[in-house]
Amino acid sequence: MLNSNTRKLIWSWALFDFANSSYSAVIGAVIFPVYYSTYIVGEKSLGDLLWGRAISLSMFLAALMSPFLGSSRDITGYKKKTIFALVFLGSLSVSGFAFLKPLDIYLGFWLVVLANFSLETSLVIYNAYLPEVIPVSYWGRVSAWGFGLGYLGSIFSLIIALYFLNQKQFSFIWLTVSLFWILFSLPLLFSFPADIKGKFEVNLLKKAYKKTFFTLKEVFKNKNLRFFFLSYFFYLDGVNTVIIFSSLFAYKTLGFNFKELVYLYLLVQFTSLLGCFILAKPFDKFNLKKIISFLILFWFCISLLTFFTYAKTLFWVVATLAGLGLGSIQAGSRAFFSALIPSGQEGSYFGFYGLVGKSSAILGPLGFGLVSYIFKSQRPAVLWVGLLFLLGYLFFKQIDSRI
Repeated sequence: MLNSNTRKLIWSWALFDFANSSYSAVIGAVIFPVYYSTYIVGEKSLGDLLWGRAISLSMFLAALMSPFLGSSRDITGYKKKTIFALVFLGSLSVSGFAFLKPLDIYLGFWLVVLANFSLETSLVIYNAYLPEVIPVSYWGRVSAWGFGLGYLGSIFSLIIALYFLNQKQFSFIWLTVSLFWILFSLPLLFSFPADIKGKFEVNLLKKAYKKTFFTLKEVFKNKNLRFFFLSYFFYLDGVNTVIIFSSLFAYKTLGFNFKELVYLYLLVQFTSLLGCFILAKPFDKFNLKKIISFLILFWFCISLLTFFTYAKTLFWVVATLAGLGLGSIQAGSRAFFSALIPSGQEGSYFGFYGLVGKSSAILGPLGFGLVSYIFKSQRPAVLWVGLLFLLGYLFFKQIDSRI
């Protein structure tokens, strides 16, 4: 039975997912990709290419920083200070979108890089809190609750954005996202234990990366960790690419308008929320490897179905199915990995987890944007996404089935 303090920590932790979901939904997935590609860049294929490059570059920088942040988190004890510095930087960057004008291509590009970098690096520290403050028997369901609240936050954010979209007040959409992100991150700041100051050293960077290379060697010595990260690299790459380019595919290939995109994404958030809560307890009760294996194959099938989708009506069905698998595969992966981490090494291992996750998000969007640009069509790029899921499944099957 959970005591009141643990319940408070759980809700404060999960609300951080709720907070950053505003960015993920409005900026990362639905409205801003189309706004940047169509209104700022102006040329569809070039817009795809630049959007893919902005996300890939931010993920590359986040990948470089993730091991350092994870290891330095364990060494210095600076957890909350770092996470809130990154939230502030990300929110400030999103606020800058309000000042973009048509053809401010490179200003928009770098603001996207900065905002996305801030979000992704903050998640390294946030994820490492899970095995530290949450009882082991609750890891699966709490991870799912976090993603579930995240989807609920996306729904609220998109409803607010829809109001301003109807008024054609795009600047207010970006400012609202910025405020939402900061406001709902505050419970973690006030509820979590104060940072326990560790030993800050001049050669911290060297020590942090030395610890990262030690973690890397440990990972390669462990078969299950080795194949998990290989699999995670590919299937998460597929998931990230779907999130980043789904609205652009619906808008450019299937002819959805802005309002239809918002309603479509609201549907995805509802079904993602449903998927998270349906699988929350099964994550802790049943074989997690079998559940994740099924979800990766499920995503492979979704990508094939998307390739053969030409009608808006069918894409609504595809989006509903995709939603059911979206939050569940992310939550399940986080819980599965938590079970593989040695005690006391949460920051270092989640730093490496972040490195792999961010690195994977470079290849997918870059590949999708490039294939789309070469063929002047997004449809061949969908097959690229399917290949990523297939590779992820093949590597995941190599993990010990007893886990």
